[in-house]
Amino acid sequence: MREFSSGGLAGVWAAENTRESIFAAMQRRETFGTSGPHIQVRFFGGWEFASADAASGDVASAGYRKGVPMGSSLAPRGTAKAPTFLIAAATDPGSGNLDRVQVVKGWVDAAGAQHEKIYDVVWSGDRKPDAGTGKLPPVGDTVDVRKATYANTIGAAQLATAWTDPDFDPAAHALYYARVLEIPTPRWSTRDAVALGIAVPDGIPATIQERAWSSPIWYTPK
Repeated sequence: MREFSSGGLAGVWAAENTRESIFAAMQRRETFGTSGPHIQVRFFGGWEFASADAASGDVASAGYRKGVPMGSSLAPRGTAKAPTFLIAAATDPGSGNLDRVQVVKGWVDAAGAQHEKIYDVVWSGDRKPDAGTGKLPPVGDTVDVRKATYANTIGAAQLATAWTDPDFDPAAHALYYARVLEIPTPRWSTRDAVALGIAVPDGIPATIQERAWSSPIWYTPK
C-alpha cells in the first residue's frame, strides 16, 4: 500500500562474514534494522562508559570491553548510580545525513503499568532543546519536492555519545534501544511521481526521515 515504506533492511554485527558467525550474531540478538538505507548503529550498555569512549574513534572496542552490546542484559549494577549507553551511528553514503540519535526507554513501575520515554541524546548542528518543552528543534528540510531531490548541506555523517539515564530507578525493570533519524529526503512515492510526471498523491507525505533502530538492552533489578 502507498501509505507504507517501500522496504527495510536488517543488519547483524558479526565477527566474520561467514554463515556461522552471522547466525551466532542473530542468536545473541546483536542485530539492528533500518527503514531502507544502509545506516550503521552501534549500541552498548554498561556502568562505566565516559564521553572519552564516544570520542575515541573505536566505540566497539570500548563497548565490548566495558559493557554489553545490543541484544544483551546489563551486568549487575554494583555501586553505580545509573547505566550509561555508548552509541555511535554512521550514515549511508548514498542517503541523507543524520539528524539525531535517540534512546527509547520502556519500563514497568511498581504498580505494573508500562511506560515509554524518548530522549534525544546527540544531534547534528548547534541546536539546543527548548527551555520550556525540552524538545529539540527540527534539523531543517532541503527537499525540492518538484524535482524529488535534496541537499546534504545539513545533518552529520557520524554521531556518537555516551548517555546516562537521568531518570533511572534501580527497582524498575527497563529496556533501552537506540533510534537514528536521517534528515528529510524525498519519499519513494515522491520519486515515483516525479519520474512518471504526475502530481504527488494527496494525503501522502512528500518527504520521509529514514531511520535505524537497535535491538534492546535490558535492565533487571537484583
